[in-house]
Amino acid sequence: MTQKRTIVVKIGSALLANQELLTPRYGFLQRLLEDIAQLRAEGTSVILCSSGSVALGLRIIGETPQSAGVSDKQAAAACGMPLLLNAYKQVGHEFGFEIAQVLLTLGDFEDHRRFLNTRNTVHRLLESNVVPIVNENDTITTEEIRVGDNDRLAAKVAQMVGADDFVILTGVDGLYDRNPDDPEARFVPEVEDVGLYMDATKGKSTLGTGGMETKLLAANMAQEAGVTTWIAQGEADRPVSNVLNGMRRSTKILPHPNPLSGWDSWIANRLQMAGSIVIADATASALGGDRPIRRSDVISMTGDFTRGDVLHIYDSKGIERARGLSDFTSEELRVLIGNPDTQAEQLLGYRTKGEVIRSANLVMLDNRHLLWDAPDEIASTEEPRSAAG
Repeated sequence: MTQKRTIVVKIGSALLANQELLTPRYGFLQRLLEDIAQLRAEGTSVILCSSGSVALGLRIIGETPQSAGVSDKQAAAACGMPLLLNAYKQVGHEFGFEIAQVLLTLGDFEDHRRFLNTRNTVHRLLESNVVPIVNENDTITTEEIRVGDNDRLAAKVAQMVGADDFVILTGVDGLYDRNPDDPEARFVPEVEDVGLYMDATKGKSTLGTGGMETKLLAANMAQEAGVTTWIAQGEADRPVSNVLNGMRRSTKILPHPNPLSGWDSWIANRLQMAGSIVIADATASALGGDRPIRRSDVISMTGDFTRGDVLHIYDSKGIERARGLSDFTSEELRVLIGNPDTQAEQLLGYRTKGEVIRSANLVMLDNRHLLWDAPDEIASTEEPRSAAG
């Protein structure tokens, strides 16, 4: 049996909500879902990652995008989500398909068990020929525990389900080598290394939470999972299929030719940093293969994390070299590196090899990922081992 092609489509708020009236744009939804219906008829599975709930709810609570604070946006999301889903449901029924709502939080991506449970739910909906509509649960998330933008959320969904294509529909026709308002700006039709364009992508939309910068960050996540990303203007007939078949202008971001496994991709593509460690340059150069990171390799650390959280690993110059699952809590690791001459069993009260990150749970970045800046607490030069942080 041939496996269905799977695509994830992310739709920005400005496409779904009238920027002045803050009401659903039914004309756009009509064009979008008609196209989705045709793709499904051709045997393609489609997942929608939809912004819009906050924008649609602002009018109900008497706020604007400029005046709304965090609690206002949470209340607006609660009011706007029924409007958004009702709009999708009404138009979806016209084309004979059912929809389902999947609300996620940061923890659903960062905790591996919840990640797998979410993936199973989405796959089950696709098996039932239902279109999942995914969004962050903005009514309960706060700044510390939220994904932050639906571009990266959609990229994580594409990684999660093993999608073939990831289509970002937005207000511009793709990526430019500088601000599109600049008369010297040139359109970029195809990208291999998104890092070359990050400096040209500052700014965000009025209604949305991310601009082109977040789209390239999302595309980098998708690249590592072997997913092709397309960035295109959403205001068009057949807005998705005409991008995929090359009939209108868009920016195509190529997948890595040797994508990471699902496990390694989950480890490497983080949405927030739980904690970090600094290791000596010689240790960093020796990593790979069966080489774990041992207690004696750690120079310093920062952050509060639990066993099983992903740590970002830096060399003494503050360059990120790898990411991996910690076998210790931050409290345990502070004790271990602060008392290097005392046996780990004596310090912790249980037997352990003292491997902070096992080799099977360690992913070398190898210039494939956009690197994270080192936290301020991390020293820029190698120092004696300490429990800083």
